[in-house]
Amino acid sequence: MSLSETTRSPVPLSETRSPTPLLFRRHSSGEIRNIASLSSSLLPAFGTVMGESSVRLKRFVIAPYDRRYRLWQTFLVVLVVYSAWSSPFELAFNKASTGALLPVDLVVDAFFAIDIILTFFVAYLDKSTYLLVEEHKKIAFRYITHLRFPMDVASTLPFQTIYRVITGKMSRGQVFGFLNLLRLWRLRRVSKFFSRLEKDTRFSYFWTRYCKLISVVLFAVHSAGCFYYWLATRYHNSESTWIGANIPDFKSRSIWLGYTYSMYWSIVTVTTVGYGDLHAVNTEEKIFTIFYLLFNIGLTSYLIGNMTNLIVHTAVRTFAMRDSINEILRYAQKNRLPEGLKEQMLAHLTLKFKTAELQQEQVLENLPKAIRSSISQQLFRTTLENTHLLKGVSDDFIVQLVSEIKAEYFPPKVDIVIQNEIPTDFYIIVSGAVDVVTYKNGTEQFLSKLGSQQMFGEIGVIFNIPQPFTVRTKRLSQVVRISHHDFKQLVQPLQEDGKIILTNFIQHLKGLKNEELAEMPLVSEFLDDFISEEDTVNEAGTQDYATQVQQENAIFTTTPALSETPGTRVIIHGYHPDHKPNKGGNAGKLIHLPDSVENLLSIAESKFGKRGTTIIMKDGSQVEDLAALREDDHLYIF
Repeated sequence: MSLSETTRSPVPLSETRSPTPLLFRRHSSGEIRNIASLSSSLLPAFGTVMGESSVRLKRFVIAPYDRRYRLWQTFLVVLVVYSAWSSPFELAFNKASTGALLPVDLVVDAFFAIDIILTFFVAYLDKSTYLLVEEHKKIAFRYITHLRFPMDVASTLPFQTIYRVITGKMSRGQVFGFLNLLRLWRLRRVSKFFSRLEKDTRFSYFWTRYCKLISVVLFAVHSAGCFYYWLATRYHNSESTWIGANIPDFKSRSIWLGYTYSMYWSIVTVTTVGYGDLHAVNTEEKIFTIFYLLFNIGLTSYLIGNMTNLIVHTAVRTFAMRDSINEILRYAQKNRLPEGLKEQMLAHLTLKFKTAELQQEQVLENLPKAIRSSISQQLFRTTLENTHLLKGVSDDFIVQLVSEIKAEYFPPKVDIVIQNEIPTDFYIIVSGAVDVVTYKNGTEQFLSKLGSQQMFGEIGVIFNIPQPFTVRTKRLSQVVRISHHDFKQLVQPLQEDGKIILTNFIQHLKGLKNEELAEMPLVSEFLDDFISEEDTVNEAGTQDYATQVQQENAIFTTTPALSETPGTRVIIHGYHPDHKPNKGGNAGKLIHLPDSVENLLSIAESKFGKRGTTIIMKDGSQVEDLAALREDDHLYIF
């Protein structure tokens, strides 16, 4: 039975499979537990059609990402490490290849022979269609016609054992030592193994790269030492060799003594220490040493480059922060900025780097909108629902709004909103606290303190007036920012939510301190008008439904963030310009110009308590087209 056999029903040979559905298999052991460990060559092309019929492979076909097959490949990597050590060692010390290492070599070769057989049953991805090919004939033809097959066979055949079976003699010829070097072909498995680990988020990238560099150095040192010893063993005069000059009759001495001397020479040479006690004696050794030293130049550059890259990678953010701080200090010094302003700049920059991993924008910018929305709901939905302006609104509105918010951190003593600035955003405090202050005659006056789940900046946004207050952080604060434009676009199609928001907003205005209302004449006037209309309705008691709707529409029209367009601001009066009322009754009402004359007459009726029919300017000219009006024009409706 195959490792990935999941069904006994026959499947047409021409059928090909998309690999992706198998990522979600729960039967067999082909389950993918970590998609990050998959090679990119196993991922399907864009547009690949997937269906339930492609979940199962044919009988005796192994999925390349089958968990048991991947474990088998990892086990072979361990055997490759042995082959990488034994192949140069057996070339230098020929006695070992026919002694204790021979049975071990046969067992290792047997495992790789099994892998050759298994390869004939491993499905592959067609690079032109990126569909999983599981036809046995195509798999076999692809493997046999590839260079990989003859090299796999050549690196697996036990040539020395075959020679002994055929001739009945045990040969110690040099040719078998070189044939054993074909096993180094297996090293490509180690390279792929490390490449896969570097992409696997379950393993540290630093330590994976570090182990790879150590492995490269150890293999280079081991191979060079073995080759150098082999040069000494084949030289015609053993005393005229690097080791013969120090150890007479070294060929008859212990294998491990020769290996120790070889590794000592190789390590001293590769580290460029150069004690000089073991050095090249004859011409062949000198030539080999020259090439080995040249190789060491490249190896050293490779090691230094990789280690430097790993170290710099861990410190690059620190370097960037220090450079940015130095730039701010130079800028502040050249422009002679006050010490307090310079400290604010430094605090903001330091906080930016410290919270880089928490910044929502940088983390989410490459994710699809659906995932970003789900994350924002998880993090900020509760905060939005408990905010005074949004209490009681529908889930649909909250879901849409939470997708548009932007999260930010602010250090202590930093102005988030500045008095009289243009209102573009309003803010909700997630954590921390802020002070609301105003400036009178050049002096700063404290008004109130806001904490978690409270909002600021919304008055300027909803009334489309300059921000009435300065808002400054008391301590480290996290806030979410909502754009004026996004908020208006979301409210427009949701009439019921708009009414709830307006009701909440008016209740919030009623709860403001007198000191705060005194700084906002337009808001105070709006609130007075609303309260007077509310009292009129309560006193009448019998107002019909049509009049209620008319008043609600009038209120919506005068709050630009909840209406379709902000409109031009004009001042309306409820009398003829030639017939001014008594003192105290000639104050006009500042409104945003609606889109029609009928709506303007309705607003005037709600403001002055009587229905007008004529609209004229101060000079007596009659208004017929509202588009001709300009900002701050006075209109007289009677």
